[in-house]
Amino acid sequence: MTPIRPSRSGLALAHIRALLDANLEQPEWRLPSERDLVEKTGAGRRAVRVALEVLEAEGRLWRHQGRGTFAGQRPDIRPHLVATIADRTSPLEVMEARLEIEPGLARLAAAKASPEVLSSMRLILRRLGASEDHDSIERWDGAFHRLIAETAGNRLLLTIFDIIDHIRSSPSWQRPRALARNTDRLKTTQMQHAAIVDAIGQHDGAEAERTMRHHLLTLQSNLQQVLLGRRATAPEPSLSPES
Repeated sequence: MTPIRPSRSGLALAHIRALLDANLEQPEWRLPSERDLVEKTGAGRRAVRVALEVLEAEGRLWRHQGRGTFAGQRPDIRPHLVATIADRTSPLEVMEARLEIEPGLARLAAAKASPEVLSSMRLILRRLGASEDHDSIERWDGAFHRLIAETAGNRLLLTIFDIIDHIRSSPSWQRPRALARNTDRLKTTQMQHAAIVDAIGQHDGAEAERTMRHHLLTLQSNLQQVLLGRRATAPEPSLSPES
């Protein structure tokens, strides 16, 4: 029987895997150029590119246009990006960004939400309603909005949401959000959250988008009153930071 010979892309894949394994101790080790890999493997440019695509999908390497190919996972740019943006923006700009992103996420979530996801949303709202301290309310409120973003199923929009969420969760920004809340406003928020979940549960994208927008506009108005010196009657919020 004639032995089965590995394909050219298989040969290239095995060769590059061996290179990666030999350099495990070197973080962000730079691989040889495509041309060098073609010469060393004899597999052809197309086979090398296929092998690189496979290894990139596996998370074993990442490519930077103009700089080359590197071992390991692509560095997470969000911490640096978030810090840079946070220094140049304001709470009201964050609310404007949320108004552009989150209603659309709610609409997408309405088309994709499973019964299990809806049960999780309702459980989070029960936890939120039972919370009595700022940290717990902030945590469960964030979990609610994040679950909607994840349910939308769009990785790019989720990344944008994640950046906005990191900025608004900054400790230095929590006080104005806290001042924008009191017991009555928290009850309003809970009713608005429930309306959002009802719309998502009915798979009514237009209504989910509308109720999310209404919710965020309410929060924006509360925050504007605080930042412009027109605070509501309570001198301190009794329960929640701005959701």
